Amino acid sequence: MTELPDLVTGALAAGTLSALALGAGLLRSRRQRALQRAEIADLRDRLAGVQTALVAEVEHLAVQRIPAVARQLTHPRVAVPGPAQPQFIGSPLGIALENVLTTLRSELTAQRTRVDAAAQAGMRGATREIQAALYRLQDALRALQQRYDDPELTQTLFMLDHENEQSLRRAQVTAVVCGAWVGLAREDSHLVEAVTGGQARLVGYHRVRVNNHLEAGTALVSHAVEPVAIIVAELLDNALRHSAPDTEVVVNLEHVHHGVCVTVDDAGVGMTPDEREHARRTVAGTDPVLLTDLGDPPRMGFAAIGRLTRQFDLGVDVSSPSPYGGVRAVLRIDSHLLSRIDPERQPPAAGAPRSTRPAPAPTRAPAPAPAHSYGAEHDERAAADVPGHQALPDAGGLPRRRRRAAVATANARNARPAQDTRAAPARPEWRPEQAAAALGALQSGTAAARAASDGAGTVVDEESAGPRPAVRDLDQKNHGNDYKGGAAR
Repeated sequence: MTELPDLVTGALAAGTLSALALGAGLLRSRRQRALQRAEIADLRDRLAGVQTALVAEVEHLAVQRIPAVARQLTHPRVAVPGPAQPQFIGSPLGIALENVLTTLRSELTAQRTRVDAAAQAGMRGATREIQAALYRLQDALRALQQRYDDPELTQTLFMLDHENEQSLRRAQVTAVVCGAWVGLAREDSHLVEAVTGGQARLVGYHRVRVNNHLEAGTALVSHAVEPVAIIVAELLDNALRHSAPDTEVVVNLEHVHHGVCVTVDDAGVGMTPDEREHARRTVAGTDPVLLTDLGDPPRMGFAAIGRLTRQFDLGVDVSSPSPYGGVRAVLRIDSHLLSRIDPERQPPAAGAPRSTRPAPAPTRAPAPAPAHSYGAEHDERAAADVPGHQALPDAGGLPRRRRRAAVATANARNARPAQDTRAAPARPEWRPEQAAAALGALQSGTAAARAASDGAGTVVDEESAGPRPAVRDLDQKNHGNDYKGGAAR
Protein backbone atom coordinates (compact mmCIF):
# COMPACT_ATOMS: atom_id res chain seq x y z
CA MET A 1 0.00 0.00 0.00
CA THR A 2 2.87 2.25 0.60
CA GLU A 3 4.31 1.88 -2.93
CA LEU A 4 1.30 3.30 -4.81
CA PRO A 5 1.81 6.91 -3.85
CA ASP A 6 5.41 6.63 -4.96
CA LEU A 7 4.30 5.46 -8.36
CA VAL A 8 1.76 8.23 -8.61
CA THR A 9 4.31 10.74 -7.53
CA GLY A 10 6.75 9.47 -10.12
CA ALA A 11 4.07 9.54 -12.78
CA LEU A 12 3.11 13.03 -11.82
CA ALA A 13 6.70 14.10 -11.84
CA ALA A 14 7.18 12.55 -15.22
CA GLY A 15 4.03 14.24 -16.51
CA THR A 16 5.16 17.50 -15.13
CA LEU A 17 8.50 17.18 -16.80
CA SER A 18 6.82 16.25 -20.07
CA ALA A 19 4.48 19.19 -19.78
CA LEU A 20 7.36 21.46 -19.05
CA ALA A 21 9.28 20.08 -22.03
CA LEU A 22 6.22 20.38 -24.24
CA GLY A 23 5.65 23.93 -23.08
CA ALA A 24 9.25 24.80 -23.78
CA GLY A 25 8.91 23.29 -27.22
CA LEU A 26 5.77 25.23 -27.88
CA LEU A 27 7.42 28.42 -26.76
CA ARG A 28 10.38 27.66 -28.97
CA SER A 29 8.17 26.95 -31.99
CA ARG A 30 6.22 30.13 -31.39
CA ARG A 31 9.43 32.09 -31.30
CA GLN A 32 10.62 30.41 -34.50
CA ARG A 33 7.35 31.14 -36.22
CA ALA A 34 7.57 34.73 -35.10
CA LEU A 35 11.11 34.97 -36.46
CA GLN A 36 10.04 33.34 -39.71
CA ARG A 37 7.12 35.72 -40.03
CA ALA A 38 9.51 38.62 -39.46
CA GLU A 39 11.94 37.26 -42.05
CA ILE A 40 9.12 36.70 -44.52
CA ALA A 41 7.90 40.23 -44.00
CA ASP A 42 11.44 41.53 -44.47
CA LEU A 43 11.86 39.50 -47.65
CA ARG A 44 8.55 40.78 -48.93
CA ASP A 45 9.61 44.31 -48.20
CA ARG A 46 12.95 43.76 -49.91
CA LEU A 47 11.21 42.13 -52.89
CA ALA A 48 8.86 45.05 -53.14
CA GLY A 49 11.85 47.42 -53.04
CA VAL A 50 13.68 45.44 -55.72
CA GLN A 51 10.57 45.36 -57.87
CA THR A 52 10.14 49.11 -57.46
CA ALA A 53 13.80 49.69 -58.30
CA LEU A 54 13.56 47.38 -61.33
CA VAL A 55 10.47 49.19 -62.60
CA ALA A 56 12.24 52.52 -62.13
CA GLU A 57 15.31 51.20 -63.93
CA VAL A 58 13.26 49.94 -66.87
CA GLU A 59 11.48 53.28 -67.05
CA HIS A 60 14.87 55.03 -66.94
CA LEU A 61 16.06 52.76 -69.76
CA ALA A 62 13.04 53.53 -71.90
CA VAL A 63 12.84 57.26 -71.19
CA GLN A 64 16.50 58.28 -70.88
CA ARG A 65 18.98 55.72 -72.10
CA ILE A 66 17.41 54.41 -75.31
CA PRO A 67 16.65 57.90 -76.75
CA ALA A 68 20.20 58.94 -75.84
CA VAL A 69 21.59 55.96 -77.75
CA ALA A 70 19.47 56.89 -80.78
CA ARG A 71 20.63 60.53 -80.65
CA GLN A 72 24.24 59.48 -80.23
CA LEU A 73 24.19 57.89 -83.69
CA THR A 74 23.73 61.32 -85.27
CA HIS A 75 25.39 63.43 -82.55
CA PRO A 76 28.43 61.60 -81.20
CA ARG A 77 28.90 64.06 -78.37
CA VAL A 78 25.59 63.09 -76.72
CA ALA A 79 26.35 61.14 -73.51
CA VAL A 80 24.32 58.03 -72.73
CA PRO A 81 23.40 57.98 -69.00
CA GLY A 82 24.18 54.96 -66.89
CA PRO A 83 21.82 52.91 -64.69
CA ALA A 84 19.59 54.87 -62.34
CA GLN A 85 20.26 52.51 -59.42
CA PRO A 86 23.91 52.20 -58.41
CA GLN A 87 23.40 48.61 -57.17
CA PHE A 88 22.74 47.47 -60.72
CA ILE A 89 26.17 48.56 -62.00
CA GLY A 90 28.14 45.41 -62.72
CA SER A 91 25.30 43.15 -61.66
CA PRO A 92 23.74 40.56 -63.98
CA LEU A 93 20.77 42.86 -64.43
CA GLY A 94 23.02 45.80 -65.31
CA ILE A 95 24.99 43.69 -67.79
CA ALA A 96 21.73 42.52 -69.38
CA LEU A 97 20.55 46.10 -69.77
CA GLU A 98 23.87 47.10 -71.40
CA ASN A 99 23.49 44.21 -73.85
CA VAL A 100 20.04 45.55 -74.69
CA LEU A 101 21.55 48.95 -75.53
CA THR A 102 24.34 47.42 -77.60
CA THR A 103 21.90 45.35 -79.64
CA LEU A 104 19.66 48.37 -80.10
CA ARG A 105 22.59 50.51 -81.27
CA SER A 106 23.72 47.98 -83.86
CA GLU A 107 20.19 47.45 -85.14
CA LEU A 108 19.55 51.18 -85.45
CA THR A 109 22.83 51.61 -87.33
CA ALA A 110 21.93 48.83 -89.76
CA GLN A 111 18.48 50.26 -90.36
CA ARG A 112 19.81 53.81 -90.86
CA THR A 113 22.36 52.50 -93.35
CA ARG A 114 19.69 50.56 -95.24
CA VAL A 115 17.28 53.49 -95.38
CA ASP A 116 20.07 55.90 -96.37
CA ALA A 117 21.27 53.54 -99.11
CA ALA A 118 17.74 53.47 -100.53
CA ALA A 119 17.59 57.28 -100.40
CA GLN A 120 20.98 57.58 -102.11
CA ALA A 121 19.88 55.20 -104.86
CA GLY A 122 16.83 57.35 -105.50
CA MET A 123 18.94 60.50 -105.52
CA ARG A 124 21.40 58.94 -107.96
CA GLY A 125 18.63 58.16 -110.39
CA ALA A 126 17.16 61.65 -110.12
CA THR A 127 20.48 63.46 -110.48
CA ARG A 128 21.40 61.31 -113.47
CA GLU A 129 18.34 62.54 -115.31
CA ILE A 130 18.98 66.13 -114.22
CA GLN A 131 22.61 65.97 -115.35
CA ALA A 132 21.60 64.60 -118.75
CA ALA A 133 19.09 67.42 -119.21
CA LEU A 134 21.63 70.06 -118.14
CA TYR A 135 24.23 68.67 -120.54
CA ARG A 136 21.71 68.85 -123.38
CA LEU A 137 20.92 72.44 -122.42
CA GLN A 138 24.64 73.22 -122.35
CA ASP A 139 25.09 71.85 -125.86
CA ALA A 140 22.13 73.89 -127.09
CA LEU A 141 23.54 77.09 -125.57
CA ARG A 142 26.93 76.52 -127.16
CA ALA A 143 25.33 75.88 -130.53
CA LEU A 144 23.53 79.21 -130.21
CA GLN A 145 26.80 80.91 -129.24
CA GLN A 146 28.42 79.65 -132.42
CA ARG A 147 25.45 80.50 -134.62
CA TYR A 148 24.85 84.13 -133.64
CA ASP A 149 27.37 86.97 -133.50
CA ASP A 150 25.26 89.70 -131.92
CA PRO A 151 27.26 90.95 -128.88
CA GLU A 152 24.24 91.45 -126.61
CA LEU A 153 22.79 88.04 -127.48
CA THR A 154 26.19 86.43 -127.02
CA GLN A 155 26.55 88.03 -123.59
CA THR A 156 23.11 86.75 -122.60
CA LEU A 157 23.97 83.27 -123.82
CA PHE A 158 27.17 83.32 -121.80
CA MET A 159 25.24 84.31 -118.68
CA LEU A 160 22.74 81.49 -119.25
CA ASP A 161 25.61 79.09 -119.80
CA HIS A 162 27.14 80.16 -116.51
CA GLU A 163 23.86 79.66 -114.64
CA ASN A 164 23.49 76.25 -116.24
CA GLU A 165 27.06 75.43 -115.17
CA GLN A 166 26.21 76.23 -111.55
CA SER A 167 23.13 74.00 -111.63
CA LEU A 168 25.20 71.27 -113.22
CA ARG A 169 27.79 71.59 -110.45
CA ARG A 170 25.15 71.15 -107.74
CA ALA A 171 23.68 68.10 -109.47
CA GLN A 172 27.15 66.66 -109.96
CA VAL A 173 28.08 67.14 -106.29
CA THR A 174 24.83 65.49 -105.19
CA ALA A 175 25.52 62.54 -107.46
CA VAL A 176 29.06 62.17 -106.10
CA VAL A 177 27.81 62.21 -102.50
CA CYS A 178 25.30 59.50 -103.39
CA GLY A 179 28.07 57.28 -104.75
CA ALA A 180 27.83 58.00 -108.48
CA TRP A 181 30.74 58.55 -110.85
CA VAL A 182 31.95 62.08 -111.52
CA GLY A 183 30.21 62.03 -114.90
CA LEU A 184 32.98 63.28 -117.18
CA ALA A 185 36.09 61.72 -118.71
CA ARG A 186 38.76 64.10 -119.96
CA GLU A 187 42.19 63.99 -121.51
CA ASP A 188 45.36 64.99 -119.71
CA SER A 189 45.02 68.71 -118.97
CA HIS A 190 47.08 71.48 -117.45
CA LEU A 191 46.62 71.64 -113.70
CA VAL A 192 46.01 75.38 -113.85
CA GLU A 193 43.14 74.74 -116.28
CA ALA A 194 41.50 72.34 -113.82
CA VAL A 195 41.77 75.01 -111.10
CA THR A 196 40.32 77.76 -113.28
CA GLY A 197 37.64 75.34 -114.48
CA GLY A 198 36.54 74.82 -110.89
CA GLN A 199 36.67 78.59 -110.34
CA ALA A 200 34.46 79.22 -113.37
CA ARG A 201 31.62 77.17 -111.88
CA LEU A 202 31.01 79.63 -109.03
CA VAL A 203 29.00 82.81 -108.71
CA GLY A 204 31.79 84.93 -107.22
CA TYR A 205 34.54 83.66 -109.52
CA HIS A 206 35.80 87.23 -109.99
CA ARG A 207 36.80 87.35 -106.30
CA VAL A 208 39.27 84.48 -106.71
CA ARG A 209 42.92 85.34 -107.41
CA VAL A 210 45.04 82.45 -108.67
CA ASN A 211 48.83 82.56 -108.34
CA ASN A 212 50.46 79.95 -110.55
CA HIS A 213 53.92 79.00 -109.28
CA LEU A 214 54.08 75.70 -111.13
CA GLU A 215 56.51 74.73 -113.82
CA ALA A 216 55.03 75.29 -117.27
CA GLY A 217 53.46 72.08 -118.58
CA THR A 218 52.48 70.61 -115.18
CA ALA A 219 49.36 68.58 -115.94
CA LEU A 220 46.98 66.02 -114.46
CA VAL A 221 46.33 62.52 -115.71
CA SER A 222 42.99 62.09 -117.43
CA HIS A 223 41.04 60.41 -114.60
CA ALA A 224 42.11 63.05 -112.04
CA VAL A 225 41.14 66.19 -113.98
CA GLU A 226 37.43 66.29 -113.16
CA PRO A 227 37.83 65.24 -109.47
CA VAL A 228 40.40 68.00 -108.93
CA ALA A 229 38.09 70.54 -110.59
CA ILE A 230 35.18 69.45 -108.34
CA ILE A 231 37.29 69.60 -105.17
CA VAL A 232 38.70 73.03 -106.04
CA ALA A 233 35.20 74.31 -106.83
CA GLU A 234 33.85 73.12 -103.47
CA LEU A 235 36.78 74.55 -101.51
CA LEU A 236 36.39 77.88 -103.29
CA ASP A 237 32.63 77.84 -102.78
CA ASN A 238 33.10 77.30 -99.04
CA ALA A 239 35.65 80.13 -98.93
CA LEU A 240 33.42 82.52 -100.88
CA ARG A 241 30.31 81.76 -98.83
CA HIS A 242 32.00 82.33 -95.47
CA SER A 243 33.90 85.51 -96.33
CA ALA A 244 32.83 89.09 -96.93
CA PRO A 245 31.83 89.96 -100.52
CA ASP A 246 34.50 92.67 -100.73
CA THR A 247 37.39 90.29 -99.91
CA GLU A 248 39.45 88.06 -102.14
CA VAL A 249 40.13 84.35 -101.99
CA VAL A 250 43.77 83.62 -102.77
CA VAL A 251 44.77 80.38 -104.49
CA ASN A 252 48.43 79.33 -104.76
CA LEU A 253 49.69 76.47 -106.94
CA GLU A 254 53.07 75.24 -105.77
CA HIS A 255 55.35 72.25 -106.16
CA VAL A 256 56.07 70.14 -103.05
CA HIS A 257 58.30 67.15 -102.44
CA HIS A 258 55.77 64.48 -103.38
CA GLY A 259 53.70 66.37 -105.94
CA VAL A 260 51.72 69.60 -106.10
CA CYS A 261 49.64 71.52 -103.55
CA VAL A 262 46.69 73.83 -104.25
CA THR A 263 46.28 76.18 -101.27
CA VAL A 264 43.07 78.18 -100.76
CA ASP A 265 43.13 81.04 -98.22
CA ASP A 266 40.10 83.12 -97.33
CA ALA A 267 39.49 86.03 -94.97
CA GLY A 268 36.23 84.68 -93.59
CA VAL A 269 34.86 83.87 -90.15
CA GLY A 270 36.87 80.68 -89.68
CA MET A 271 35.70 77.56 -87.84
CA THR A 272 35.40 76.53 -84.22
CA PRO A 273 37.53 73.61 -82.98
CA ASP A 274 34.51 71.27 -83.15
CA GLU A 275 33.65 72.36 -86.69
CA ARG A 276 37.28 72.03 -87.75
CA GLU A 277 37.49 68.51 -86.35
CA HIS A 278 34.23 67.50 -88.04
CA ALA A 279 35.40 69.00 -91.34
CA ARG A 280 38.74 67.22 -91.03
CA ARG A 281 37.05 63.84 -90.61
CA THR A 282 34.58 64.54 -93.42
CA VAL A 283 37.12 65.57 -96.08
CA ALA A 284 39.37 62.65 -95.13
CA GLY A 285 36.67 60.25 -96.35
CA THR A 286 37.20 57.73 -93.54
CA ASP A 287 33.69 57.90 -92.08
CA PRO A 288 30.67 56.66 -94.06
CA VAL A 289 28.57 59.43 -95.58
CA LEU A 290 24.86 59.43 -94.72
CA LEU A 291 22.39 61.94 -96.09
CA THR A 292 20.83 62.34 -92.65
CA ASP A 293 24.17 63.56 -91.28
CA LEU A 294 24.47 66.46 -93.74
CA GLY A 295 21.96 68.76 -92.07
CA ASP A 296 18.86 70.53 -93.32
CA PRO A 297 19.42 71.82 -95.94
CA PRO A 298 22.16 69.27 -96.60
CA ARG A 299 25.71 70.61 -96.90
CA MET A 300 27.30 68.30 -99.44
CA GLY A 301 30.54 70.09 -100.31
CA PHE A 302 32.87 68.46 -97.77
CA ALA A 303 31.06 65.13 -98.13
CA ALA A 304 31.72 65.14 -101.89
CA ILE A 305 35.37 66.01 -101.23
CA GLY A 306 35.60 63.05 -98.85
CA ARG A 307 34.20 60.69 -101.48
CA LEU A 308 36.63 61.92 -104.13
CA THR A 309 39.71 61.89 -101.90
CA ARG A 310 39.05 58.27 -101.00
CA GLN A 311 38.35 57.19 -104.58
CA PHE A 312 41.22 59.00 -106.34
CA ASP A 313 43.93 58.97 -103.65
CA LEU A 314 43.94 62.71 -103.07
CA GLY A 315 44.56 64.57 -99.82
CA VAL A 316 42.66 67.55 -98.42
CA ASP A 317 43.37 69.34 -95.14
CA VAL A 318 41.19 72.09 -93.64
CA SER A 319 42.52 72.06 -90.08
CA SER A 320 44.80 75.11 -90.38
CA PRO A 321 43.73 78.74 -90.00
CA SER A 322 44.40 81.16 -92.82
CA PRO A 323 46.89 84.01 -92.33
CA TYR A 324 44.02 86.29 -93.39
CA GLY A 325 41.88 85.17 -90.43
CA GLY A 326 39.75 82.56 -92.17
CA VAL A 327 40.40 78.95 -93.15
CA ARG A 328 43.29 77.50 -95.12
CA ALA A 329 42.38 74.51 -97.28
CA VAL A 330 45.17 72.50 -98.91
CA LEU A 331 44.64 70.01 -101.74
CA ARG A 332 47.60 67.68 -102.17
CA ILE A 333 48.07 65.90 -105.50
CA ASP A 334 50.71 63.19 -105.43
CA SER A 335 53.18 62.59 -108.23
CA HIS A 336 51.43 59.51 -109.65
CA LEU A 337 48.46 61.74 -110.59
CA LEU A 338 50.63 64.27 -112.44
CA SER A 339 51.79 64.24 -116.03
CA ARG A 340 53.62 66.51 -118.42
CA ILE A 341 52.27 68.46 -121.42
CA ASP A 342 54.46 70.37 -123.83
CA PRO A 343 53.38 73.99 -123.29
CA GLU A 344 54.57 74.96 -126.76
CA ARG A 345 52.49 72.40 -128.63
CA GLN A 346 49.50 72.50 -126.26
CA PRO A 347 49.48 75.77 -124.31
CA PRO A 348 46.96 76.33 -121.51
CA ALA A 349 43.81 78.36 -122.08
CA ALA A 350 44.18 82.07 -122.70
CA GLY A 351 42.34 82.93 -119.49
CA ALA A 352 44.52 80.73 -117.28
CA PRO A 353 47.11 82.59 -115.19
CA ARG A 354 50.64 82.23 -116.49
CA SER A 355 53.35 80.63 -114.42
CA THR A 356 55.58 82.92 -112.39
CA ARG A 357 58.53 80.59 -112.93
CA PRO A 358 60.95 81.76 -115.62
CA ALA A 359 61.24 79.50 -118.61
CA PRO A 360 64.47 77.49 -118.64
CA ALA A 361 67.09 78.72 -121.08
CA PRO A 362 67.32 76.48 -124.18
CA THR A 363 70.52 74.47 -124.38
CA ARG A 364 72.18 74.13 -127.77
CA ALA A 365 73.92 70.93 -128.66
CA PRO A 366 77.32 71.23 -130.36
CA ALA A 367 77.12 70.95 -134.12
CA PRO A 368 78.64 67.71 -135.48
CA ALA A 369 80.94 67.60 -138.47
CA PRO A 370 79.06 68.28 -141.70
CA ALA A 371 78.30 65.22 -143.76
CA HIS A 372 77.68 65.31 -147.48
CA SER A 373 74.21 64.49 -148.63
CA TYR A 374 72.26 65.15 -151.76
CA GLY A 375 70.83 68.68 -151.79
CA ALA A 376 72.34 69.60 -148.43
CA GLU A 377 74.77 72.20 -149.81
CA HIS A 378 72.00 73.91 -151.76
CA ASP A 379 69.76 74.02 -148.67
CA GLU A 380 72.56 75.45 -146.53
CA ARG A 381 73.34 78.16 -149.05
CA ALA A 382 69.67 79.04 -149.39
CA ALA A 383 69.28 79.17 -145.64
CA ALA A 384 72.38 81.28 -145.28
CA ASP A 385 70.92 83.88 -147.66
CA VAL A 386 67.82 84.35 -145.48
CA PRO A 387 68.30 87.22 -142.98
CA GLY A 388 68.37 86.10 -139.36
CA HIS A 389 68.27 82.42 -140.26
CA GLN A 390 70.84 79.95 -139.02
CA ALA A 391 71.35 76.62 -140.68
CA LEU A 392 70.37 73.69 -138.51
CA PRO A 393 73.10 71.12 -137.93
CA ASP A 394 72.75 67.61 -139.22
CA ALA A 395 71.95 64.87 -136.74
CA GLY A 396 73.88 61.63 -137.00
CA GLY A 397 75.05 62.31 -140.56
CA LEU A 398 71.48 62.64 -141.91
CA PRO A 399 70.01 65.90 -143.21
CA ARG A 400 67.39 67.52 -140.98
CA ARG A 401 64.18 68.80 -142.45
CA ARG A 402 63.99 72.59 -142.66
CA ARG A 403 61.05 74.90 -142.91
CA ARG A 404 59.67 75.23 -146.41
CA ALA A 405 58.85 78.86 -145.77
CA ALA A 406 62.52 79.69 -145.20
CA VAL A 407 63.62 77.94 -148.40
CA ALA A 408 60.80 79.50 -150.44
CA THR A 409 61.67 82.93 -149.09
CA ALA A 410 65.30 82.44 -150.03
CA ASN A 411 64.42 81.27 -153.56
CA ALA A 412 62.06 84.19 -154.10
CA ARG A 413 64.69 86.61 -152.87
CA ASN A 414 67.26 85.16 -155.25
CA ALA A 415 64.79 85.32 -158.12
CA ARG A 416 63.88 89.00 -157.81
CA PRO A 417 66.42 91.85 -158.07
CA ALA A 418 67.90 92.92 -154.77
CA GLN A 419 66.54 96.38 -154.15
CA ASP A 420 66.71 96.53 -150.37
CA THR A 421 69.24 94.37 -148.60
CA ARG A 422 68.32 95.61 -145.17
CA ALA A 423 66.90 92.96 -142.87
CA ALA A 424 63.20 93.32 -142.09
CA PRO A 425 62.47 94.18 -138.48
CA ALA A 426 61.48 91.25 -136.29
CA ARG A 427 57.71 90.98 -135.99
CA PRO A 428 56.54 90.82 -132.35
CA GLU A 429 54.78 87.66 -131.31
CA TRP A 430 51.06 87.89 -130.72
CA ARG A 431 49.62 87.13 -127.36
CA PRO A 432 46.66 84.72 -127.15
CA GLU A 433 44.31 87.61 -126.34
CA GLN A 434 45.39 89.48 -129.49
CA ALA A 435 44.99 86.36 -131.60
CA ALA A 436 41.50 85.81 -130.17
CA ALA A 437 40.58 89.44 -130.90
CA ALA A 438 41.83 89.18 -134.49
CA LEU A 439 39.97 85.92 -135.01
CA GLY A 440 36.80 87.46 -133.62
CA ALA A 441 37.19 90.47 -135.92
CA LEU A 442 37.67 88.16 -138.90
CA GLN A 443 34.59 86.15 -137.99
CA SER A 444 32.54 89.30 -137.45
CA GLY A 445 33.64 90.82 -140.75
CA THR A 446 32.95 87.59 -142.62
CA ALA A 447 29.47 87.34 -141.14
CA ALA A 448 28.75 90.99 -141.97
CA ALA A 449 29.95 90.54 -145.55
CA ARG A 450 27.78 87.45 -145.98
CA ALA A 451 24.78 89.29 -144.60
CA ALA A 452 25.38 92.24 -146.96
CA SER A 453 25.89 89.88 -149.90
CA ASP A 454 22.67 88.00 -149.14
CA GLY A 455 20.74 91.27 -148.79
CA ALA A 456 22.03 93.02 -151.93
CA GLY A 457 22.39 90.00 -154.15
CA THR A 458 25.76 91.23 -155.51
CA VAL A 459 29.15 91.81 -153.99
CA VAL A 460 29.85 95.49 -153.31
CA ASP A 461 33.19 96.58 -154.69
CA GLU A 462 35.46 98.87 -152.71
CA GLU A 463 35.28 101.60 -155.38
CA SER A 464 31.52 101.50 -155.77
CA ALA A 465 29.35 104.22 -154.31
CA GLY A 466 27.11 101.82 -152.37
CA PRO A 467 27.15 101.71 -148.54
CA ARG A 468 29.66 99.42 -146.88
CA PRO A 469 28.61 97.02 -144.09
CA ALA A 470 29.27 98.30 -140.59
CA VAL A 471 32.04 96.58 -138.66
CA ARG A 472 30.92 95.21 -135.31
CA ASP A 473 32.31 96.53 -132.09
CA LEU A 474 35.36 94.43 -131.31
CA ASP A 475 35.37 95.46 -127.64
CA GLN A 476 31.98 93.87 -127.12
CA LYS A 477 33.06 90.77 -129.01
CA ASN A 478 36.23 90.45 -126.98
CA HIS A 479 34.27 91.06 -123.80
CA GLY A 480 32.11 88.08 -124.64
CA ASN A 481 35.17 85.95 -125.34
CA ASP A 482 36.70 86.90 -122.02
CA TYR A 483 33.51 86.03 -120.20
CA LYS A 484 33.38 82.65 -121.87
CA GLY A 485 36.98 81.88 -121.08
CA GLY A 486 36.81 83.10 -117.48
CA ALA A 487 33.34 82.09 -116.41
CA ALA A 488 31.60 79.55 -118.60
CA ARG A 489 34.69 77.34 -118.89
